[in-house]
Amino acid sequence: MHKHTIDNFQSGLVWFRRDLRLHDQHALFLALKHCKEVYCVFVFDTDILDTLPREDRRVEFIQESILNLDTHLKNTAQSNDVRIITLHGSAVQEIPDIAKLLGVQAVFTNHDDEPAALKRDALIRGKLAAQGASYFDFKDHVIFERSEVLTQTGKPYGVFTPYKNAWLKKVSETDLQSFDIKPYKSNFAVLKAAHRQRLKASVHTLEELGFQRTNLKELGVHTGIDGGKFLFKDFLKRMDLYHETRNFPGVKGPSYLGVHLRFGTVSIRELARTALEKANAGSEGASIWLSELIWRDFYAQILHHHPRVVTQSFKPEYDLIQWEDDKAAKKLFAAWCDAQTGFPVVDAAMRQINSTGYMHNRLRMVVASFLVKDLGIDWRWGEAYFAKHLLDFDLSSNNGGWQWASSSGCDAQPYFRIFNPVSQSERFDPKGTFIHRYLPELRNLSPAALHAPWTAKPVELLSADVQLGKNYPLPIVDHAKAREKTLMRYSVIKSTKTK
Repeated sequence: MHKHTIDNFQSGLVWFRRDLRLHDQHALFLALKHCKEVYCVFVFDTDILDTLPREDRRVEFIQESILNLDTHLKNTAQSNDVRIITLHGSAVQEIPDIAKLLGVQAVFTNHDDEPAALKRDALIRGKLAAQGASYFDFKDHVIFERSEVLTQTGKPYGVFTPYKNAWLKKVSETDLQSFDIKPYKSNFAVLKAAHRQRLKASVHTLEELGFQRTNLKELGVHTGIDGGKFLFKDFLKRMDLYHETRNFPGVKGPSYLGVHLRFGTVSIRELARTALEKANAGSEGASIWLSELIWRDFYAQILHHHPRVVTQSFKPEYDLIQWEDDKAAKKLFAAWCDAQTGFPVVDAAMRQINSTGYMHNRLRMVVASFLVKDLGIDWRWGEAYFAKHLLDFDLSSNNGGWQWASSSGCDAQPYFRIFNPVSQSERFDPKGTFIHRYLPELRNLSPAALHAPWTAKPVELLSADVQLGKNYPLPIVDHAKAREKTLMRYSVIKSTKTK
């Protein structure tokens, strides 16, 4: 974290981004502490929104979360005249403009370490400086960031376990303490009448942003601060069993807080503090879940130190691999995207992401391994597909996960470890609970045949009303042959290491 010396100001602006909450929000806390009047703003940034499909669950999640934030703001300030200002345009233009309009002396925000965000923030910092306004940014999205956890020789970690050990050794009460805004809640600013005329009177609707409703409501996705609180409370009852349940997609095992961590509707400090306390009290489930939170920090610092991973393999020699990219490969990729691979666990998982924007973590590994090591397709294709469809998409974690699956990343599984989709299915969805949910056309198959329908006897397929190649696809690849091909494909790595 930058060590800022913050003066006291008459008025300041808090720019909300990946931190859509009021409680334990670092930038908001410091703005309220150092400014007599604090305005709150969120920019629906066209530089990001213009690249998205018109039906995007994330935009709807954000819009609903901003509405919820607005309600909490009025309640906290105990005034209907205190609200979040929403703007629709390029943040590079909008933030300096709103700072000028409101006459604030400083803008406060929290770090966003994605490469595009860093460029954007540098431009905004420069424009504000030209206007005579200060720009302050803080750590809020992770527990440790950037160069806070380094090896004894001062280098960034490239392997998770030593990083985790160093993280656990370093973490203190101070790192996990909450930023309480209650003592300063009278410092929220009320918009002056002249500003009210110039600014929109309420939060932008999806339609005003040029987006359409998705199936978020039907899916029962909990949005905003209230949604995050509800899910965390629900998970607390199950956290102790997390180590036993987390790998089974047919069971309610995960916290489902990924999207809330992504948009900051929950506090990472509160989550990590709770997990650490429970882990220290002997909860194995809490200890394993804390590891998941530490993975998040790990991948964020990898992106910070190695921004090239956005387009290149973390291990450069893996970019020598020759991936399939002809017409046949594009056809195979389309079958993977459309849940038409003929491998039920892969197809059920792809139906899950396509219809809900969520995919169970175990299945993320299975479908990634299948795309890269069964179909021989570049991990970047899969990463981009997830980036477009995942509600909880986060660049550093998504990139880290895909590079892990393709063995090209830091601390990745060795390239010769290739998931067998059938045995993964048998092991983690033994009764086919998950497969039945997303592939109802296979519901009459016996558990033995469900994981590999092509092995079923014709009479069973007939009585189960499964017609391979008609109402359910034949496998698009032979796993055993694909495995041999993958080992050949990856042999270029071995040859670079022996040189």
